[in-house]
Amino acid sequence: MADFKLVVSDAKTGKAYNIDITGPKTTKFVGHAIGSEISGDAAGLAGYTLVITGGSDKDGVPMRNDLPGQVRRKVLVSGGIGYHPKEDGMRKRKTLRGNEIATELVQVNATIKEYGPKPIEEIVPKSEGAGKKKKAEKKTAAAAKKK
Repeated sequence: MADFKLVVSDAKTGKAYNIDITGPKTTKFVGHAIGSEISGDAAGLAGYTLVITGGSDKDGVPMRNDLPGQVRRKVLVSGGIGYHPKEDGMRKRKTLRGNEIATELVQVNATIKEYGPKPIEEIVPKSEGAGKKKKAEKKTAAAAKKK
């Protein structure tokens, strides 16, 4: 059974929310392609509609919307997702994943298309990010040095 993190981006607030998808809920995502709409009920977001925008597997290989299928492929690319050339005309062979969600994915990205009755902040449990923890540790260390 595939377990992955669903990263839901909210365009109104500019925030992203991490939701763990485990067990039978994952079957509602597997096989859908980038750009397809999924009911938020599969992720515990009742009334929401999500649009899949991408994802990556355990090795960090990104999904690319112009590659059909679920498997990895070595593709000669000149730009776009997975490769940003330093000069015009540069091309490189990169390993990229197809546009369908597979069981090997670790992260799936989505955006909110339609909002539900409750705000997403109330539904998704708030977790303190790594950046906030580091800032708090720096502040306590700086306060200890002053004393």
